Amino acid sequence: MSNRKLAETFPIAPLKIIAMEGSKSIGEKVNRCIVDTRKAAMEGFEEVPPYIDYDKESYIVDYSVPRFGTGEAKGVINETIRGCDVFLISDFMNYSNTYKMFGEESMKSSDDHFQDLKRIIATCKIAKAKRITVIMPFLYESRQHGRTTLESLDAANALQELSDMGVENIITFDAHDPRVQNAIPIRGFDNFYTSYQFIRELFSSEPDLVIDKENLMVISPDEGGMTRAVYYANVLGVEMGMFYKRRDYSVIENGRNPIVAHEFLGSSVKDKDVFIVDDMISSGESMLDVARELKKRGARRVFVAATFGLFCNGLEKFDEYYEKGYITRILTTNLIYSTDELLSRPYYTNVDLSRYIGLIINTLNHDTSVNDIINPAQLISDLVIAHKR
Repeated sequence: MSNRKLAETFPIAPLKIIAMEGSKSIGEKVNRCIVDTRKAAMEGFEEVPPYIDYDKESYIVDYSVPRFGTGEAKGVINETIRGCDVFLISDFMNYSNTYKMFGEESMKSSDDHFQDLKRIIATCKIAKAKRITVIMPFLYESRQHGRTTLESLDAANALQELSDMGVENIITFDAHDPRVQNAIPIRGFDNFYTSYQFIRELFSSEPDLVIDKENLMVISPDEGGMTRAVYYANVLGVEMGMFYKRRDYSVIENGRNPIVAHEFLGSSVKDKDVFIVDDMISSGESMLDVARELKKRGARRVFVAATFGLFCNGLEKFDEYYEKGYITRILTTNLIYSTDELLSRPYYTNVDLSRYIGLIINTLNHDTSVNDIINPAQLISDLVIAHKR
């Protein structure tokens, strides 16, 4: 945030950040980004009343979630947050966190993380926080966003539950289906995209990439990601293609209908680099099939970008496809937990979004518009021009 903008606006309340257990790492990075930004911006404003104690050494709140021997827990905040603008960051996909239950070590599931988040939100309300914003990069239960049979709508239920607890704003990234915000129509819901950061990292890691219609094509791995792929293709000035999944609807495996084949719609990919964009890599089965099909059709190199790299079935298949040349590079973000094993892979690039989250928090704390942050089209255009030069 510039000094000019800082002079024109005041923070709505003192800033506090609560990094839940699964988000300790990115929470510390976000905190450091905000500390550095505010120290630089404060020159000349140190004695202005609304900015006293504005540039602190840390905005992280000291809290804990102690557990009883049964696994039950409670939220505890160890400092005052009365009248503060509180931002909670929670990664529901961090499976490295554990707790003791009846003497046995238990892995924290997404449901456990969500319960802990609610415990701390309840404590924030008791402590009289002025405003509560929840940042859940991977929207909890976001894949259960619609009903096809008699089944629960967990994403909508979770959003309504947070809203009823007094959460005013919910921030997420690349939601599986942003229309889930209709469940809380009178609450703030911002869905940010990671397109600028992905393109920046791709250009940095692949400096020989040629950005034109003859050499690059953007691919959506399924019909659900069409809007995302169209955006990338438009800002890069290249063509796009799409695969659609033929499924066997007479069979259910692991809670879903198995994919029979991937059919391609689009112009030829022969001798072109292809950039596959999606919101997540779960098992990776679909993404790997798409990469193989593109190589069969003569694609030169295959780059994969997904906001969330879950890799539920491990990395063995990805290693195999890299060795065979089906995949050149995979990019995912640090919005969710990444194992050291993944970070060490030669084909993997971890895209750091801590500065982006810091910018979002700073902007909202000053109660100013996030429109420029949500749509980074001009920034991407500048990146493309610089890369071509």
